[in-house]
Amino acid sequence: MVFLAGVVNPTHAVFLHDYWWVTVIKAVALLVITILFVLFALWFERRLVGRFQSRLGPNVRGPLGLLQACYDAAKLLLKEDMNVTRADKLIYILAPMLSVFASLMVFAVIPFGSEVSFGHYKTPLQLTDFPVAALYILAVTAIGVYGIVLGGWASRGNYTLMGAVRSSAQLISYELVMGLSIVSVFLVTGSMSTSNIVYGQRHIWYCILLAPSFVMYMISIFGETNRLPFDLPECEGELVAGYQTEYSSMKFAWYYLAEYINMLNVSAVATTLFLGGYRFPFTSISALNTGWWTVVWFLIKMWAVMFLFVWVRGTLVRFRYDQFMRLGWKKLLPCALIWLFVLTAAMSAIFFIPKLQQRSWWWPLAILAVFGLIIGLVILWPMPAERPVKDWSKVPYEPYAGGFPVPPMPGQTTVVSAPQPVLAAVGAAPESFAPPGGAGTLPAAPAADAEGSADK
Repeated sequence: MVFLAGVVNPTHAVFLHDYWWVTVIKAVALLVITILFVLFALWFERRLVGRFQSRLGPNVRGPLGLLQACYDAAKLLLKEDMNVTRADKLIYILAPMLSVFASLMVFAVIPFGSEVSFGHYKTPLQLTDFPVAALYILAVTAIGVYGIVLGGWASRGNYTLMGAVRSSAQLISYELVMGLSIVSVFLVTGSMSTSNIVYGQRHIWYCILLAPSFVMYMISIFGETNRLPFDLPECEGELVAGYQTEYSSMKFAWYYLAEYINMLNVSAVATTLFLGGYRFPFTSISALNTGWWTVVWFLIKMWAVMFLFVWVRGTLVRFRYDQFMRLGWKKLLPCALIWLFVLTAAMSAIFFIPKLQQRSWWWPLAILAVFGLIIGLVILWPMPAERPVKDWSKVPYEPYAGGFPVPPMPGQTTVVSAPQPVLAAVGAAPESFAPPGGAGTLPAAPAADAEGSADK
């Protein structure tokens, strides 16, 4: 194994010379394939979860239930479109569209295969690429999360706002971990171009060479896609449906579509950055790394990651919010920083110590051993003891502390006052009915007119 920094794919710039109509065909094909993948992913997930739970799953609509997703789409199209009266109309409508459009932009820089031939014309199976394509992926995925945040805020509801706040926390926490895990790929490859990254894995996949980065990336993608066990922005047990509680019909379908497209996105990115992209595992069989065979290998790897999504959903339960944030900030983020520092130091040593360049077989193992020791200390290090809980049983309970009704704290005893007699007529209110924070009486009822009373 040799150090791979600075590799350049010899066919990197070929697609830059494509005709405009070839680019249009690629863009339309990507859009159609993405929608078909979403329909298949719905069936794929339901069938697998059904098997995990010892039931059949969809098996009526079409052969093996393959048309069930089409019926679900038709149902959402025909449902009544409800709108929130007090919502911010513009943002309320644009937020789900923002999530979908941002998710559709990721596949533009994903290489699905190597060069293929159409007669005498050759073109790579990739829409476009540029020197910072991997950073483009991070930027686009971050914009997609803002669709969730704005949708929850624009709905002007308690549950939707809480889902939006949780989504903001996920964006800040797990986007950092995902970015740091991808930085190690940049360091080893020496390029941010997705096609160069795939070409750099011709000798060894980065999921082996950069195993800690791969593990941290795979954990962070569950937080980025709001999937179990990290679906805190929409958990129905606490927030009804979170940020999408006030959405129905096609506006809800936009969010539903964006979630599954994002699952496909992160699976394709994991395949590109860590699983060798479209390359066959065994480099000795060079014929399988060219032509349309490369598309087969890419799809197998991508759907293997999708299987992991479904497997985790059918296996793990939802984390609590404090557990979710503790995992991101106190476990994953320190591990990502330590791994990045260790990797940077090792690469600097490879550059400046000539003897290490002759022993390139053992330094990755040494890095993994040192990192494993440090990470073990970080994970197993005891957490600081929590502050003692205040004994509220000794604190008197004031129902109107500060002038507002306040519920009792755990352990406080509620003083139940004696029931007041029902007043026969509205007159001067007793002192017990005085408003909190000041004395006063309820306004007296106007005196009844004698003639009016006689008429009644």
